Amino acid sequence: MGQENCTIVTEFILLGFSDVPELRVFLSLLFLLIYGVTFVANLGMTALIQVSSRLHTPMYFFLSHLSFVDFCYSTIIVPKMLFNILSSEKTISFLGCMVQFYLFCTCVVTEIFLLAVMTYDRFLAICSPLLYTVSMSQKLRMLLVSGCYVCGTVSSLIHLCLALEIPSYRSNVIDHFFCDLPPILNLACCDVSINELVEVIMATSSEIITVVIILTSYLFILITILRMRSAEGRLKAFSTCASHLTAIVVFHGTIFVIYCRPGSGNGMRTDKVTSVFYTVVIPMLNPLIYSLRNKDVKEAFRKVGSNIFL
Repeated sequence: MGQENCTIVTEFILLGFSDVPELRVFLSLLFLLIYGVTFVANLGMTALIQVSSRLHTPMYFFLSHLSFVDFCYSTIIVPKMLFNILSSEKTISFLGCMVQFYLFCTCVVTEIFLLAVMTYDRFLAICSPLLYTVSMSQKLRMLLVSGCYVCGTVSSLIHLCLALEIPSYRSNVIDHFFCDLPPILNLACCDVSINELVEVIMATSSEIITVVIILTSYLFILITILRMRSAEGRLKAFSTCASHLTAIVVFHGTIFVIYCRPGSGNGMRTDKVTSVFYTVVIPMLNPLIYSLRNKDVKEAFRKVGSNIFL
């Protein structure tokens, strides 16, 4: 790569889905619909948990934070993506790009650890029901949630500081619909092997730690469920865990495909499609999965709805 092709970048151009202009109207309407559902469902879930005393339990405490994080990182990505689809102006300032990446990375890493914490909560609730309220105290809940946010903040700050060390870029055109780390590193003029190594190590270690917690917890949960004498109790436990496990598999699967492999910025078309799942689709699915399969949430919603309209 010739040094003469390298320049200091003041703004980036997000290509997004400009390679399929014939689908512009369809994609904009689809993503607008999905974002509308995401907005209402996640804020609605957070509000419902706050106002319904029935849902003032550790499980729903963590779920309210999951809904908040899902709402945040969807809002960080989707409105700008919709604007770029509908507009010929697809630029984003260098500072705006870095801020978008930092906030997005913070939310994603926070959710990775939050899903593991929610699994641990289910482990305590199912395997030690008599000690659950004592074990999962308010102090422990606050400590666990704070730890998730700290992990997200520190991790994204490390990536941001390394990215800001890049002096110049061979192009300012990002073949993606938001400012993600792999496509940004792909444009760097200097050697970014340290950045890529740190990305793979941190993403892989986060995945390993959380997946081990999740698998271990579910192993003990499965053993406990199979030992239950009540068929109704087994069904209820399986139903609760199945919804959580569905969200975990989809989310961790997409994260692993994009970030836990060297040279992750090279397969941009595949990464772009995969990214849609965890930036657009999953934030919409999480509150629907937990609410549609949960009797407590549906009962709380009916009660709040009847109080409003009566």
